Amino acid sequence: MNTSSTFQINKTLLVKGQLISLSEPKVMGILNITPDSFFDGGKFVVESQVLKQIEKMLSEGATFIDIGGYSSRPGAKDISEEEEKGRVLPAIEAAIKRFSDCIISIDTFRSAIAKLAVEAGAGMINDISGGSLDKKMPEVVASLNVPYILMHMQGTPQTMTTMISYENLLKEMVDYFHQKIESLHALGIRDIIVDPGFGFSKTIVQNFELLRKLDYLKILEKPILVGLSRKSTIWKTLAITPEEALNGTTSLNTVALLKGASILRVHDVKEAMEVVKLVKALN
Repeated sequence: MNTSSTFQINKTLLVKGQLISLSEPKVMGILNITPDSFFDGGKFVVESQVLKQIEKMLSEGATFIDIGGYSSRPGAKDISEEEEKGRVLPAIEAAIKRFSDCIISIDTFRSAIAKLAVEAGAGMINDISGGSLDKKMPEVVASLNVPYILMHMQGTPQTMTTMISYENLLKEMVDYFHQKIESLHALGIRDIIVDPGFGFSKTIVQNFELLRKLDYLKILEKPILVGLSRKSTIWKTLAITPEEALNGTTSLNTVALLKGASILRVHDVKEAMEVVKLVKALN
């Protein structure tokens, strides 16, 4: 089946009254306000560091800035809602004050944090659990009328490395997304972005299988977000460190775009934008 011509992907998002076209892939810059994220933990804690990094990513071409205060790396420590709120809200408020047109995505699986973040100026919700870890999330997203990034994961960040058993990875993922999308549509949510969740509840072999067959997810008729940036699939395969994994990230991001990704979620915006431009020239 030629999925590229059979399925028509939704190519626009309505964010805070602004229509964002995804006819050309966009880049989402990662900003972790955490002490323990696998690559940038502890780098962006105080306001001046946060604003400097946002300015850098925006100047390099990022359309979205994804702010998170809960580390979701494998085995990360669970933190309280209060601690997560204390990390992300000041960052969002400072970002909106300095960069009023900046599109902030809040990276959280907690509906209460999502609501507070949107009220503080965020325009999108990025939920690694797809509503599985907080059953109130879909209703909150509907009430806030913002785009929703729906990711595939099994278990929690603390247990996901043990939940890697699939009879048919792609089929089970598509079934998962179909069910979630149907329930979100029933609530009136239309702007849904699908994130296959590279590294979440998947082995390295499964991650490569997923990337190889990424275009199969076009059957969902939703934009696809890919987050491969400096992940262990890259650096473990190459026997290097996350700090050395930029070239590998660029390589796999190129494949992701060729397979139909609409958004690249990355630590390194400049290099991702170069990938977008080169793939555009190729096509």
